[in-house]
Amino acid sequence: MSGLRMPDPEARVMARRTEIAAVLRTILPSESVVTAAESLRVYESDGLTAYKQLPMIVALPETTGQVAQILKYCHAQGIKIVPRGAGTGLSGGALPLADAITLGLAKFNRILDIDIENRTVTAQPGVTNLAITNAVEDAGFYYAPDPSSQIACTIGGNVAENSGGVHCLKYGVTTNNLLGLELVTMDGEVLRIGGKYLDSGSYDLLGLITGSEGLLGVITEVTVRILTKPATARAILLGFNSNESAGECVGRIIASGIIPGGMEMMDKPAIHAAEDFAKAGYPLDVEALLIVELDGPEVEVDELIERVISVAKNTGAVYERISQSEAERLKFWAGRKSAFPAIGRLSPDYYCMDGTIPRKALPRVLGRMRELSEHYGLGVANVFHAGDGNLHPLIMYDANIPGNLEKAESFGSDILKLCVEVGGVLTGEHGVGLEKRDLMPVMFSDDDLKQQQRVKCAFDPDSLLNPGKVFPQLHRCAELGRLHIHRGEVRFPDLPRF
Repeated sequence: MSGLRMPDPEARVMARRTEIAAVLRTILPSESVVTAAESLRVYESDGLTAYKQLPMIVALPETTGQVAQILKYCHAQGIKIVPRGAGTGLSGGALPLADAITLGLAKFNRILDIDIENRTVTAQPGVTNLAITNAVEDAGFYYAPDPSSQIACTIGGNVAENSGGVHCLKYGVTTNNLLGLELVTMDGEVLRIGGKYLDSGSYDLLGLITGSEGLLGVITEVTVRILTKPATARAILLGFNSNESAGECVGRIIASGIIPGGMEMMDKPAIHAAEDFAKAGYPLDVEALLIVELDGPEVEVDELIERVISVAKNTGAVYERISQSEAERLKFWAGRKSAFPAIGRLSPDYYCMDGTIPRKALPRVLGRMRELSEHYGLGVANVFHAGDGNLHPLIMYDANIPGNLEKAESFGSDILKLCVEVGGVLTGEHGVGLEKRDLMPVMFSDDDLKQQQRVKCAFDPDSLLNPGKVFPQLHRCAELGRLHIHRGEVRFPDLPRF
């Protein structure tokens, strides 16, 4: 026995990677299979840069057929897959695994169909959010969901995370503007769900896929609705001497029956950072700022502006400014949309949270966040979609200081627990991913999580798609009782019939 040598584990891994890469190169051009360490580093994290991991291999397909072949091969060989769009996600949803293929969809970057008559656009998943609006704006249309990262984030990623944006209060998040999908399942089957029509009489599989974070299939085509540009749109800046007063104003505007096109809030640190970065014309002597946009016919907008200003004054507004031109309106929004990168000028690192609360809880939650900031000794800037209660606190820390990241994580965890405590949820649009995975039991019971996993099992019984995300504990599908997918319909054989 002394003359025998045990195989080197690292050598086995390298041999396995070489074998997989060779098969992938029979499906894709050689340059679309990335194995060099320096090239893999580009994909080591998504927008949650606190966590990094080199993928085993990166595959860059550009056709649905190639995606189907790759998934079919991986399904047969038990190889894990992590789908990735532009990598702008903020919950670690696209974080690679050392033993998984990262499936990059950046080459799916074409708009396939613009149907003005039916008010739809069909695009590949790698098309950026803003590119859809750019493609139809000359005809007087736009795509409503507008995340702050819209210049870079892709429509496929928007579907995976059910992304929102500053105008989601009135026009909805991705799921409210989505009509159809093409999806490749883990065994390589290509499904078409929905289309250009408004709705389907069968199960809402479109709603099931939206926000599924890459756990159920790989999206290869998206059909969205486009809207006509409103005749008039004007924005108002409203300044307050306290976050609580601004939060109270948000609730009263909605309670008065006004649904603004967008309603965003920033606290003092965020105001100063955004103004310094974008020169948007924000007041610097207020503690909180609301941006309220009204749109529609001019006469309606004029009346709504008066009503909003009246509500604001009754809740303590000390500053008001109404946009007088389209350029000025866009400038107001440019400051808000640059708030995240602007905070990067104040702190070496920041941790962007994403929880949603009832609007009436805004004053309480903002007050408690201030207390938590003092407790942890870390600054926090608040930027969020005030109208629908979607908070985006930016916790400032320095990863070079030992223990600082851990403090930021604990601070963020306390914020999300607070959101659930006041009747809210763990995420509004960033997804669960890796970041909130271990907090899922705060919101869901064990039975809830098992039922969610049954859906995962119906699509991916071997848990090869984006494993390690969303669920804090994975159960074997055989133990859960499985849902079954058959020709686009869901059957529940293990559930009692009534």
